[in-house]
Amino acid sequence: MKASVRIFNSRFELAESMALDIVSLARNREAEGRPFAMAIPGGSTPRILFTVLGEHFGGSVNWNNVHIFWVDERCVPPSDAASNYGMAKESFLDRIEIPGQNVHRIKGEADPEKEAIRYSAALRENTEIRNGIPGLDFMLLGMGEDGHVASIFPGNEAFFHSDKPCHVARHPQTGQKRITLSGKIINNSGKIYFMVTGKDKAEIVRRVLCTDSKQQPVPASFVCPAGGAAVWYLDREAASLIPSGTADGLIL
Repeated sequence: MKASVRIFNSRFELAESMALDIVSLARNREAEGRPFAMAIPGGSTPRILFTVLGEHFGGSVNWNNVHIFWVDERCVPPSDAASNYGMAKESFLDRIEIPGQNVHRIKGEADPEKEAIRYSAALRENTEIRNGIPGLDFMLLGMGEDGHVASIFPGNEAFFHSDKPCHVARHPQTGQKRITLSGKIINNSGKIYFMVTGKDKAEIVRRVLCTDSKQQPVPASFVCPAGGAAVWYLDREAASLIPSGTADGLIL
C-alpha cells in the first residue's frame, strides 16, 4: 500500500493535528464554492478527535457548508450505547452549529436491507458523482485488530468490487448486523485518512503498511483512494513495529 504516515507522541497531539487538517480541507472546499462531504467512523478511537473538533474548532468551520455521513453503523437505535451516530452526536455534533439536514445518519433501527438502499440514494443525492458513483471529499477510517475497515471484515473483501454503494454485513464473532459503505465508495473519496492508536494495533499496522509481507491481505490493504495515497495518523504505540522507510512521508 502506498501511504503517507504521520506519527505522534500522544493521541491528543494526533487528534489536534488531524482536526487542523480537516478544518483546512473544509475551508478550501468552501473557498472553491463547493460543499464539503465527509464520512466518519464509530468506535472508541475517533472519539477524542470528535471532542477536539467540537470543543476547539467548532467555530472554525462554516458547518452550513459541511455534509456528514457515516462509513458504517451498527443495526441498533441511535439511543443505544453502540450506535456510531450516537457517539458522534454526544462528542461532536451537539457541540457545533450544523443544520440537521446536513447530518446524514444511517438509521440503524430500520430494516437493514431497506436502509442500505435508502442510504445509497442519500449518498447519490448529497455528494458529487465522480467516476459514475458518489464521491466523498474526505473519508476517515479506523482499523480493527483483524484489519477490517468500516464494517468490511475479513472474508468480505468482495465488497471492494461491488457496484452497490452500501451493503449489509455481519460481525464475524457476534453476528450483529451492520450497514457499511462499499469499498468502491471508500476508494472514490478525495482524501482518506486512517486514525489508528494503541499497541494492540501495531502488528496489523505493520502487516498492512509493509508491502513485502507474505501474509494474506486484509480489508485495509484494499484501501486505495482515487485522490492519491492514504494518510495514516498513528500514535507511537501503533507505529512501533513499522520499519524505517516503510512509507512515504514518515514523520517522527
